[in-house]
Amino acid sequence: MNTVAKTSNIRYKCISQVNDMSKIVDVNLTEAQNELFIWIKNYVKEFQHSPSIRQMMQAMNLKSPAPIQSRLRHLQAKGYITWQEGKARTLKLVDEIINGIPIKGSVAAGGLIETFSDVEDRLDISEVFDKKGVFALNVNGDSMIDAYIADGDMVLMEPVKDLAYIRNGTIVSAFVAGMGTTLKYFMKKEGKIFLEAANVNYEPIILDYNEVQIQGKLLAVWRKI
Repeated sequence: MNTVAKTSNIRYKCISQVNDMSKIVDVNLTEAQNELFIWIKNYVKEFQHSPSIRQMMQAMNLKSPAPIQSRLRHLQAKGYITWQEGKARTLKLVDEIINGIPIKGSVAAGGLIETFSDVEDRLDISEVFDKKGVFALNVNGDSMIDAYIADGDMVLMEPVKDLAYIRNGTIVSAFVAGMGTTLKYFMKKEGKIFLEAANVNYEPIILDYNEVQIQGKLLAVWRKI
């Protein structure tokens, strides 16, 4: 059976599941977003890699990539996937990040110490993801390089509802109309909001309060080595 046929079978299977088991439908997603997200999860489970845009188009019976790209943007904005638009096979499911990581002793940052021999404990990072509304963003560019956030990293963000609770120096994702979303240090001074880079080659972005929407504050940086 070829890949297209397999992916079609997965699609029909997942649609049947939605019809018979409505509890697997996420109420935070539209019907179209749910359909694509469930299909992607089934595909990744079977093939162990992400599908292409063309495969998603075929599975959803669409002739244009635009609706798929729109759904992927919404899935990423809602924290279900990470995806670098325009780059092949970059889609990842956020809920597949490992929650229990073995702690194998200590590592020297000064003098040498005895290496690990046994697994002593496990690092549980599930608490990070249990925070309501946590979402992930792919980093494009080097404006935060001096904060050890590099191009290609993934940042996990906690939603922010009130500017009053953001401290100066917090790294935030901010939406600026006409400019898009940017990752910067947040600063309030002189009645303005300053979005400051961690790179001397970038000038700060200075805005009025009503010109910016702070979407989230940094929880963690995920880097694939």
